[in-house]
Amino acid sequence: MLTRLFAIALAMACTTAAQAGTLDKVKSSGSFTIGYRQDAQPFAYKTDLGEAAGYSVELCRAVASAVKQALNLKELKIDYVPVTAENRFDELTSGKIDILCGATTQTLSRREKMDFSITTFIDGASVLFHKDGPQSFQQLAGKKVGVRGGTTTETSLAQALKAAKIDAQIVKLDSHQGGLDALTARQIDAYFADRAILTFLLIQHGTGGDLMLSQRYFTYEPYALALQHGDWDFRLLVDRTLSDIYRSGAISRLFAASFGEKAEPSEILKAMYLISTLPE
Repeated sequence: MLTRLFAIALAMACTTAAQAGTLDKVKSSGSFTIGYRQDAQPFAYKTDLGEAAGYSVELCRAVASAVKQALNLKELKIDYVPVTAENRFDELTSGKIDILCGATTQTLSRREKMDFSITTFIDGASVLFHKDGPQSFQQLAGKKVGVRGGTTTETSLAQALKAAKIDAQIVKLDSHQGGLDALTARQIDAYFADRAILTFLLIQHGTGGDLMLSQRYFTYEPYALALQHGDWDFRLLVDRTLSDIYRSGAISRLFAASFGEKAEPSEILKAMYLISTLPE
């Protein structure tokens, strides 16, 4: 029994040693690799100029600056690698990216394969639909319901429909923009996604148009930055950076730049910023 426990402990130690070391890797290479979603506006997206942008991307840039300072580097090259909802976790766990920036929900099952920073945002799934379309969740019976494939929203939607015994056809889309296009063309009757993303889609479509956003939240989605599993030193640096941003009030400026000058964090988000301001 003791021999077996020793073998397990040794294997865990070797795994941790193999996976840890983002800071050592950056110090050796002089570069820091940010993986970002291109279709998760306002959290992570590619601008018309081809540049990475968004709320989560800015947080990752702050982390990059903290890495540069912590390692006393004169220069630090930042590489931006586009990822998809389907391959983002493989890109992280394989070491192709150092940090994952997007609308990434931290879950217990995902923690088995990767680590997460302290919470960066709290959102929840909602639904965008036509004003003359289904006006309730129950009215989705027999309808086509769109959702971005490879997300927690896809799983939650399927579970919610099953629990409510609603026979609706789930249509998986390759992007949130594709979901908006399909809804506008009436190829689907409703589109599910996190509410902050749907808000931006609605603004893009035109708030005075024929679409409306439900006030209901169907899920709870705590976002965080995803990191290599077991890389404790890097995770501490990331958490310290985020906590400093919350403490200093810089998060207010970042929020306004990402969501609009007139946008205000929800009360639950304000509470999250306060709770996540960890003492030194």
